Amino acid sequence: SRMTVHRALRELTSEGHLLRIQGVGTFVAPPKPQSALIEIRNIAGEIAARGARHRAEVVVLEKIRNPALDLIVAFEFTRRRPVAHSIIVHFEDEVPVQLEERFVNPALAPDYHRQNFVATTTYDYLQRATPLTEVEHVISAVAAEEMAARHLMIRPGDPCLLLHRRTWSGAAVATVNNLTYVGSRYSLGSRYAPSPAA
Repeated sequence: SRMTVHRALRELTSEGHLLRIQGVGTFVAPPKPQSALIEIRNIAGEIAARGARHRAEVVVLEKIRNPALDLIVAFEFTRRRPVAHSIIVHFEDEVPVQLEERFVNPALAPDYHRQNFVATTTYDYLQRATPLTEVEHVISAVAAEEMAARHLMIRPGDPCLLLHRRTWSGAAVATVNNLTYVGSRYSLGSRYAPSPAA
């Protein structure tokens, strides 16, 4: 019915998939722009550079024997294989600033799930375990889900930045990561010289 179509159009527009221009029509929205704003850094080092104290709290550290299909696809596996999994909360002067969920290819970092990530960071361990050759970043604004809100000490629905990162070592996907930051406690920025016009 017409009401169902109009409702679907409103929902797709509010989600950013469609662009409606009054008197002109409805169009597929252009993709969200991606900017190379960040590089891979050790969060403990970033916090220390600001003169603050870093602390990590390990929530989950395990090996998943039967990962979900979306992880198999993200790792570009040709068959179901185990992956290591961690969830860690990073604190700056006792204020939670990042919820790090990381899935790791055990073929490249076989002892990941046995590490003490209170004493060392996942960044430090992975830098030693496997050299990175490629990185993919996708940043989105999201509303905090229940688990993220609990660990970041905010309300469900509060604005957050979600950094989805995949890393490669040679031809193999090394890690699939979801890093959630409280919107009011984090910002992205960079400084660089633009490349000359071609």
